[in-house]
Amino acid sequence: MKWKLDTDRPIYLQIVEHIEKDIMKGKYPPHSQLPSVRALALAIGVNPNTVQRAMAELERKGLVVSQRTNGRFITDDQERIQQMKREYAQAEIQTFLSHMADLGLDTQAVIEAIQKVEGEKDE
Repeated sequence: MKWKLDTDRPIYLQIVEHIEKDIMKGKYPPHSQLPSVRALALAIGVNPNTVQRAMAELERKGLVVSQRTNGRFITDDQERIQQMKREYAQAEIQTFLSHMADLGLDTQAVIEAIQKVEGEKDE
């Protein structure tokens, strides 16, 4: 597992985002067990307290469930996972459209550009 951490942002938030993306991609399917805090800390190269803080945030978000002595598991709530995907996609789209607006492109111009790129892929 290769982790690239940015020193400009809190590391625990980067761990949260990384695990969220792994959940969305299906690397960690519903009810699968996450690696232990110590194993993740070792793999990432950070203090276990940092990973613990990330796990607490994932639990707060309802994505991870702690089962006392058995470890932490991804939620069985498929709707919560789908909601996370929708929220992530919406945020990425808003960022993209903002960047395009900075270039002077309106939404219709962006749609046309996307359609052109998609058309070129099919050829």
